Amino acid sequence: MSKIPVQLSLVAALTALTAWSAAPSFAQAPAAAAAAPAPAKTASCPAILKQSFNRLQDDKPQDLCQYAGKVVLVVNTASYCGFTKQYEGLEALYGKYGSKGLVVLGFPSNDFGKQEPGSSKEIADFCFNTYGVKFPMFAKSVVSGPHPNPLFTELIKESGRTPGWNFTKYLIDRNGKVVTSFPSKTTPEDTTLVSAVEKALAM
Repeated sequence: MSKIPVQLSLVAALTALTAWSAAPSFAQAPAAAAAAPAPAKTASCPAILKQSFNRLQDDKPQDLCQYAGKVVLVVNTASYCGFTKQYEGLEALYGKYGSKGLVVLGFPSNDFGKQEPGSSKEIADFCFNTYGVKFPMFAKSVVSGPHPNPLFTELIKESGRTPGWNFTKYLIDRNGKVVTSFPSKTTPEDTTLVSAVEKALAM
């Protein structure tokens, strides 16, 4: 048997083996780097919330921008008013819709009938002990007249409604627009108010 074909076959086999060894290994290729997760989107703060008020319980400044992207119901409150019992309904509303994006903000004021004469501690204790209020409350301030606090200045301007008494309510949508307001006599359980809240939450 001739040795030449055998030698040629060996050379061909060695050449193929060398070429295969030099080729990149797909199995050993490094896995493509995982795409970096996109940064979480945070709601931009609308102009009406770009302000700070002291918290009722401890006078610690609170930036209202923390509520950006939420539906906000703002209420001027008082402890010795015929409408004070609305605290209970407001807390129930906050409890029911808070997880869906509603926040109720309470602003005690002594503007009407001098019905909020107490200190911050007295007001905070009354709200919690009497009605179990857990929604955010802020230090007593002026909400009417020539110099209302900055938030109520904007609420009055955008809604066209000046608080006529305690427990006037303003509803702000997720984009920071004042969509409607309600007089003191409109309770938190009123279907008109509840429907407006639900509509704003659905947007």
